[in-house]
Amino acid sequence: MKKFFGYGLAVVVVIAVLLAGFYFLFPEAVFKLAIDAQRRSADLVKKEVQVDDHKIVYLEGGKGETVILLHGFGGNKDMWVPFAKYMKGYHLVIPDVPGYGESSRLSKEYYNIENQVKRVDRFAAVLNLNKFHIAGNSLGGSIAMVYSAKYPQKVLTLALLDPYGLKSPKKSWWYQQLEKGSNPLLIRSQDDYKNLMPMVFVKPPSMPGPFMKIMAAQAISQREFNEKTGNDIRTEHLSLETFLPLIQAPVLIIWGDTDKIMDVSGVPILEKGLKTYKTVIMKETGHMPMLEKPEETNKSYINFLKNKI
Repeated sequence: MKKFFGYGLAVVVVIAVLLAGFYFLFPEAVFKLAIDAQRRSADLVKKEVQVDDHKIVYLEGGKGETVILLHGFGGNKDMWVPFAKYMKGYHLVIPDVPGYGESSRLSKEYYNIENQVKRVDRFAAVLNLNKFHIAGNSLGGSIAMVYSAKYPQKVLTLALLDPYGLKSPKKSWWYQQLEKGSNPLLIRSQDDYKNLMPMVFVKPPSMPGPFMKIMAAQAISQREFNEKTGNDIRTEHLSLETFLPLIQAPVLIIWGDTDKIMDVSGVPILEKGLKTYKTVIMKETGHMPMLEKPEETNKSYINFLKNKI
């Protein structure tokens, strides 16, 4: 018996050593496996569709009323996956917004907010989505906001998580950096990415070092195009406040009280312009509540969807 258990222990040790070796020798493969596993845990499947000139890659899963989730500047669809894990009873559609993630990047196209709104509408049409809930974080929030104003007949509810673009009375840390000629969201090095984490989160999600390096490398490779899309947005000179009175759907505002990218002082601007809204200020939370505190954020959202306010 001792010999049997000793043999079994040896096998376990060998397997552990092999797995550790595989992890350090092939971190990209392990990273992909981890992403795939996280998607499966949320019952999401990766798909793609051609929408006019753009290939749009998206995650889809679940049954029920449709919810479209839009990520922010420089982000991708997987930023919603931890949140989506708790979204039972709904049909989720989570695209890589054109210009980001695995969707097309076309140098001759403009990726300002109004053009992105048109692309989201065409994407919904190709998928035969006629009525749905829509939620967006950061830039995704401003796209969802303008979309809800332009297509009120299609939007059941709107959720805005730390949306970009409001003229808040208090300038955030990020806006102050922009005024100095620097954009910390444009990643040029591994250190840039590492230093940005505490600016985006109060408590950054734990992540193995090799995974952090992979994500930083992706951000570095996308820096040039992200700079282009950022310029497209800033030269648009869109006044988001003018769209608020046009929104007919009930609105959920979720904002991290410690957001250094979009200051929480933007909340009263939203409240002043909207007809029907509910506000949730999340304590000790940064710019991406759905990623930093996915379960807590989801509880607020599900409660909103069930009560419509």
